[in-house]
Amino acid sequence: MFRKVLVANRGEIAVRVVRALRELGISSVAAYSDADRGSLPVRLADEAAYVGASPSSESYLRMDRILDAAKRHGAEAIHPGYGFLSENADFAEACAAAGIVFIGPPAEAIRKLGSKTAARQLAIAAGAPVVPGTDRALSGWEEARAAAKSLGYPVLLKASAGGGGKGVRRVDGESQLQSALRDAASEAGRAFGNSEVYLEKLVDEPRHIEIQILGDQHGHLIHLGERECSIQRRHQKVIEECPSPLMSSHPDLRERMGQAAVKVARAAGYANAGTVEFLIDRDANFYFLEVNTRLQVEHPVTELVTGLDLVEWQLKIAAGERLTLKQSDVTWRGSAIECRIYAEDPDHDFMPAPGTIVHLSEPSGPGVRLDSGIFEGWDVPLEYDPLLAKLAAWAPTRDAAIRRLDRALSEYVLTGVRNNIAFFREVLADAEFREGRLSTSFLDRFFKRRKKAVDDPEAEAAAALVLALTAACTHAQRVEQSRWRTSGLEDVLR
Repeated sequence: MFRKVLVANRGEIAVRVVRALRELGISSVAAYSDADRGSLPVRLADEAAYVGASPSSESYLRMDRILDAAKRHGAEAIHPGYGFLSENADFAEACAAAGIVFIGPPAEAIRKLGSKTAARQLAIAAGAPVVPGTDRALSGWEEARAAAKSLGYPVLLKASAGGGGKGVRRVDGESQLQSALRDAASEAGRAFGNSEVYLEKLVDEPRHIEIQILGDQHGHLIHLGERECSIQRRHQKVIEECPSPLMSSHPDLRERMGQAAVKVARAAGYANAGTVEFLIDRDANFYFLEVNTRLQVEHPVTELVTGLDLVEWQLKIAAGERLTLKQSDVTWRGSAIECRIYAEDPDHDFMPAPGTIVHLSEPSGPGVRLDSGIFEGWDVPLEYDPLLAKLAAWAPTRDAAIRRLDRALSEYVLTGVRNNIAFFREVLADAEFREGRLSTSFLDRFFKRRKKAVDDPEAEAAAALVLALTAACTHAQRVEQSRWRTSGLEDVLR
């Protein structure tokens, strides 16, 4: 096993990896930029390495600076977290050339799966069903028009590289296609340095379900079941759960999807943790979407339900250890749901809302897990994704997990920056969510229901009462915490 690992990331995922390293007795080095000089990962790690100015292009995306930091601090390996350099095949190769272990899949596997069009071709060859579409990047407007006409509208334009919903445009007719093609390519170029886009037939009201895979360097691959990731804003997930509610009515679906995921991973020569993503239509037919060649933001729900530590396994596999788990060893117990806590405004198209965290009181209790990267007084930077923390709850049943997560959210006090905590409580109380009627357009329907309710005078009055009671409870909670703190200080002064 490694003696020292550099964590080439920031925020809650850097904290998660640093803590995993400490539990394994491995020294940690936290990379940091100017904006993250006083961050929680820097405070928790054994050592810290400055890698540049606040913009990620001058710090977390600088391969040379990350590698130099690893060498200066004597790190034997680099954990990239997610985002930044985590799916960069060139970086994985540069690590190998420098004699440093990249904690992730082989560079060649990243390269094969990093392009969504190349991954589609690989999936087809492996026998996995794919959404109808083009199998290579579009050469221009004329090819796009012909392909869209052949597929039939509506279609999706999608960036060949990257993720996070960037470079994606829905097109309902030919009149929209040219501008959408221009906008998607432009956004993809800015986000990923690659402006290539391709076309897929739009699957109406799909569920977005992904399969977690895990494989060692000796050819042993298994899957750890699914995560339901259908609740998204701007093509980015905000609530995830394991297992998917769909599995209760389709008991064989998990194994069929799991087998397809393993086939795709094996065809790519995959090792370490990864995620194979699928769309599922109304008739429960599933279609390969893409592969994320890294740890996922939503990995905690899989860990809560399977009892496995994915970061620990990433480290063991990267160190050359064999995966001792057989497929039959993997079991799924209970239900886990996760909310991504963002500094953003749900009432204004989820716009980022950086600022200073004035007061923070985080929830806890049995079955509650919080992966957080913040503290009171922390300035949430404008330069990065506004993800602050991930709150997850586990319980024996989905209904119990929802109630537990709602309880935890009710105890979560975060002031100074706008956030989506109250929004999540609304979603958890929504009838369609509780019934498991989910799709990637869930939030569109939710906001329409919400607006209709607010336009109703009686519903508006009821909503105002709920908000007033919530505010009163929050105020009382703060007063009690203030009393406790004052009492504690008096005890110390005595």
